[in-house]
Amino acid sequence: MTRDAIRLHRVVRRFGSGDAAVTALHDLSLSFTEGTFTAVMGPSGSGKSTLLQCAAGLDRPTSGAVLLGDTDLTALDETRLTLLRRDRIGFVFQSFNLLPTLTAEQNVALPLRLSGRRPRRGEVRAALARVGLADRVRHRPPEMSGGQQQRVAIARALITRPEVLFGDEPTGALDSATGRDVLRMLRALVDDGGQTIVMVTHDPVAAAYADRVVFLADGRLHGTLDAPSAETVAARMTRMEAPAC
Repeated sequence: MTRDAIRLHRVVRRFGSGDAAVTALHDLSLSFTEGTFTAVMGPSGSGKSTLLQCAAGLDRPTSGAVLLGDTDLTALDETRLTLLRRDRIGFVFQSFNLLPTLTAEQNVALPLRLSGRRPRRGEVRAALARVGLADRVRHRPPEMSGGQQQRVAIARALITRPEVLFGDEPTGALDSATGRDVLRMLRALVDDGGQTIVMVTHDPVAAAYADRVVFLADGRLHGTLDAPSAETVAARMTRMEAPAC
């Protein structure tokens, strides 16, 4: 029996007011099933990042509801929302955001220590082993490649065992070969560990690692594609970006 990990119901996100108001999301309803990998795509300005930020509780919609499991994020005050993000949501950005003076092990442990938890023996090293970095626990970011740093960032996001892992262009700063390595690792997290992943990307090759692609245009749902290939995603994006005749 499938269950929604995240559900957006009639979400509107508007910035500014009056004549200067810009609506980034228009009455958007969308769900992400547990244990699946979803890519979010669309032209520049389509609302991809706004969707991700609202779904992850980093931004509040102007109206509508965002549910993580049975919890309505829009009903939480800032303190409870912060605690929820810390315990139940993981986020990986294009920039790695690692502290350069800390080792990989210390960077991964940081979310636990900031929440007042003492990492269990072997817990952090197990997280690094999960992303293929068992032999890099004592290395600092300047001593690692870009791909290795992004893997540390993913391990850090996973250390709290989040229900959903969000990625905002997580391979955008990597070369194509390294990016594919990271994408294969994300795919394995879903297939082998049942992780739910939602990833914004502009790259059809990256989107092809997902189970489903969600397309946005002008803040509205513009269709979905199951079992995508790079070719079918690229063709759909080309049609979306073609000027109207």
